[in-house]
Amino acid sequence: MKVARPAIVACLVMAPCLQPSAWSQVQVDPNLPDYQATQGVSGSIKSVGSDTMNNLMTLWSEGFTRVYPNVRVEIEGKGSSTAPPALMAGTANFGPMSRKMKASEIDEFEGKFGYKPTQIGTSIDMLAVYVNKDNPIRGLTLLQVDAILSKTRKGGYAKDINRWGQLGLTGRWANAPISLYGRNAASGTYGYLKEHALFDGDYKDSVKEQPGSSAVVQGVARDRYALGYSGIGYKTADVRAVPLAEDADSKMVPAEAKFAYTGEYPLARFLYLTVNRRPGHQLEPLRREFLKYVFSKEGQKVVIKDGYFPIPASIARQSLEQVGIKAGF
Repeated sequence: MKVARPAIVACLVMAPCLQPSAWSQVQVDPNLPDYQATQGVSGSIKSVGSDTMNNLMTLWSEGFTRVYPNVRVEIEGKGSSTAPPALMAGTANFGPMSRKMKASEIDEFEGKFGYKPTQIGTSIDMLAVYVNKDNPIRGLTLLQVDAILSKTRKGGYAKDINRWGQLGLTGRWANAPISLYGRNAASGTYGYLKEHALFDGDYKDSVKEQPGSSAVVQGVARDRYALGYSGIGYKTADVRAVPLAEDADSKMVPAEAKFAYTGEYPLARFLYLTVNRRPGHQLEPLRREFLKYVFSKEGQKVVIKDGYFPIPASIARQSLEQVGIKAGF
């Protein structure tokens, strides 16, 4: 069964992205602008949404408030599904999400405001399948990931996989049960993997649902026979990100930056900021300048610091234009 490629692939392939020489050591696109402070920026930023982006929002906010000390920031990251309701209720002015908004979320938003929400890609993540650092598994196909994590196996793998020996491991691993760690249904990571690796199937009841991305990785680090999934920014020395292939006829692709940019890694995705912007109206200075900071050299250096991958200037320009900001780069 051939897997549909994530939408990020077309965006990056069409964009003049980072040069191959930069792939081994991820760098910020030199064509991005330096952030320039301006007057009249004050008020409060309230961010509600993705746990995957919790650290990223915190680091962006710290950099932004160093420029504007009078700005106050509050960040709540319980899952991407919490972003749309907060934006609709007016209790948040930014909704970080690790997935695209669902049609039902867009329809509900449009029903209230008469226009659609605006969702812009800020950075690039690789959703990683993690195992304990001592696990010798060389790689997995998405069909195998489906058979490990899903009780419905819509990918078509012949048998349920519940022991490491079924994946070719021997010795003490052969009869060891696979201990599963994942996120809850509010998580965008939960929804993204469900769509792209479980083929919209259902997770097994045995998956130990964790409150955050870090907790998933910590669980895998403590449990020798564990498997879990989380964003690449949460990778630690105690776990391994398993190379993935779309199917048995495809090559195994490591979770490395160059394969996110080329689109070869099958679970590469954008990390989004969602905003309520009335078409034809300009954002007020606080939101406008925060977004300009995110898409500046300084903001994209933060992306690297948090373990994710920066976007090229061409996509940054397109993102800012989506919210009515004319970028001079």
